[in-house]
Amino acid sequence: MSPLPAMPGMLALSMLSMLSVPSALPASPVPSPVRGRRPAASRSARPARSLATAALCALLLAAVPPYHPAAPLAAAGGGWSDAAATRYWTADRTAAALAPTAPAGPAVAATRAGPRRAAAGPATARRGRFFAGLPTVGVLFATGRGARAHTCTASVVHSPHGDVVLTAAHCVGGTHRAFVPMYDGSGGRVRTPYGVWAVGGTWHPAGWTAHGPGSDLDVAFLRLRPDAHGRTVEHYTGANRLVTTTSYVHRVTVVGYPAAGAHNRADRALRCAGPTVRLPGRRQMRFACHGFYGGTSGAPWLTGIDARTGRGEVIGEIGGENGGGPERDSERVSYSPLLGSAALAAYRGAART
Repeated sequence: MSPLPAMPGMLALSMLSMLSVPSALPASPVPSPVRGRRPAASRSARPARSLATAALCALLLAAVPPYHPAAPLAAAGGGWSDAAATRYWTADRTAAALAPTAPAGPAVAATRAGPRRAAAGPATARRGRFFAGLPTVGVLFATGRGARAHTCTASVVHSPHGDVVLTAAHCVGGTHRAFVPMYDGSGGRVRTPYGVWAVGGTWHPAGWTAHGPGSDLDVAFLRLRPDAHGRTVEHYTGANRLVTTTSYVHRVTVVGYPAAGAHNRADRALRCAGPTVRLPGRRQMRFACHGFYGGTSGAPWLTGIDARTGRGEVIGEIGGENGGGPERDSERVSYSPLLGSAALAAYRGAART
């Protein structure tokens, strides 16, 4: 693995709330409706959500450009800010998006960005365990073009401006996109300790495809907008160090968020450590561990994790052939593209280097 050039150190962490723009002041967690039910009408139709709110949402939708999978996206319009993302992704709207009756996900067949069914397969002793999460890893929310919320995972990678996250290319569709680091919906309460961050732009290799050699390019970098204080996400969460992947055999820890529901009733992060091998016929790694259902696409593959900070080097993410796993038994077997020159070029575009 060849490291990227050294960059400035991380700044101190600061706890944040979902109902306010990220700041240095912590706030109480926000209650969530009972899992599996839509919010009551009295919650979703409060007087404060008036025609003015509807008009604001319409303006936000108009400000965000549509996703085009063949080329990198330029930065989104100025109306979609960190503050706007926080206002839009309220506790009620988040809970409604997570409800089983919410719209289905994008039509990318058999990918980790949508519901998966388990199938019989070779046994493995490894099984992921739910935990409180890491500050650098979180969920991606999005609406529009049929996208369902909380369908993918992303992670903060170190950059000169401190505003870049890594995910899979097949995860970046939709509008009103936002990243929520260390998201936790356990115990019927929505916790967003490091705030809600609006996605301002997307970069990924132009040759990405869901299958075949182009699946080796299933990687994307998102640039996040700063908060109301002009600070970027890395100021609060720290970041993992992005490195090029020069071999197929490693020992990694994979951290991802299965979509809330039957396979993630805790609505928390899942982690699992183990070895990687080569996926035959592709420039991709293969990792075996139970529990990585739909929603874990983009989950970082970390090495050298510091026990004190929870940060390490990221050498891959769940993605690649068929959206990051085989057609069947995909909750047990995950793939990751190697991070090579095409991925680093996309990173440089997002990081402005």
